[in-house]
Amino acid sequence: MQPILESLLDTDLYKLTMMQAVLHQYPGSQARFEFRCRSEHKLAPLEGAVRMQIDALRGLALRPEESAYLRSLRFMKPDFVEFLELFRFKPSMVEVGTKNDELAIEIEGSWLHAILFELPLLAIVAELEFETHPDRAKLLDEGRRRLRAKIARLQQLRTPPRFAEFGTRRRAARRWQYEVVAALTKCPGFVGTSNVDLARRFGLRAIGTMAHEWLQAHQALGPRLRDSQAAALEAWVREYRGDLGIALTDVIGLEAFLRDFDLYFAKLYDGVRHDSGDPFVWAERMISHYESLGIDPRTKQLIFSDGLDIETMITLNEAFGNKARVSFGIGTHLTHDLGIPAPSIVIKMVECQGQPVAKLSDSPGKTMCQDEGYLSYLRQVFQLPTAA
Repeated sequence: MQPILESLLDTDLYKLTMMQAVLHQYPGSQARFEFRCRSEHKLAPLEGAVRMQIDALRGLALRPEESAYLRSLRFMKPDFVEFLELFRFKPSMVEVGTKNDELAIEIEGSWLHAILFELPLLAIVAELEFETHPDRAKLLDEGRRRLRAKIARLQQLRTPPRFAEFGTRRRAARRWQYEVVAALTKCPGFVGTSNVDLARRFGLRAIGTMAHEWLQAHQALGPRLRDSQAAALEAWVREYRGDLGIALTDVIGLEAFLRDFDLYFAKLYDGVRHDSGDPFVWAERMISHYESLGIDPRTKQLIFSDGLDIETMITLNEAFGNKARVSFGIGTHLTHDLGIPAPSIVIKMVECQGQPVAKLSDSPGKTMCQDEGYLSYLRQVFQLPTAA
């Protein structure tokens, strides 16, 4: 069996930035994560292959040239790089099986040691699913045709949008993501990739800050539930002190975020990232929020990253490019657009310190929580309407 993952850096930057913050601030915390497939793909037959690929992860270790690369990033601390040089995956933290004829994956243990499993596991499942298709060569040829058309479309624009590749978690294959990024290096508007290994190899900017789990964890780690978002934003600033200043807005929904994102945080953070809900409504709300605080939104970044395609990106750029500093992260539409439905798969934190945590998304179907009682309590605390 050939391992799908060949580098510890074959992950998104935000996993490493969060891992560093966990090492420094919450090294003894415990967490549990669960896998979910939101699409109709039948992934249960992959169980055995997934187990073997997880076992192969134990052989990954940071190489000297990778350590040197991480040390070159201003926001990576020497002690964290030294920790990562010692880090090894522990497959015993992962349970793989089937539940109701669906693939089931759980990760449980030290948050510090569990945090890096997410991206490798999602990449493994997506690539194993792609390998079940008998016409993979034809599918990749179709992907190349579509990629050329996307690049040609952007080359036609007088002012192309600024965008990054965010497709590690749902890529059809590692080799295909490499090919996509190689082609995009010649594309106008392309500014980097979330994949740390590819950023290093191509001399690109590695892009990413925080993910949902950082704010979710503070529902259990913060001083009280109502202050959990503010506590998470404050802890991030303590760690990076001006670097990586993009806040995620949809962990408990946009309305709750805006109540916490006051003048202090709005000035402190460089901008915000959209990951669920109507992007046009979101952008208008964020612009109005900045204006209500006396902040010129043209000085702030609005980053769109929810299921984007090229045409939606262009439309959003035309609508808001003169109102704020807009940029985009495109994932599946770049790394799994092959003429077949791409699996919609996620791994999210569901417990921290033995307590339930939740993501209350602005998009139907994206909310994740096992405990309905906790979900109701979370809605009550943050003054959100009950679910329909």
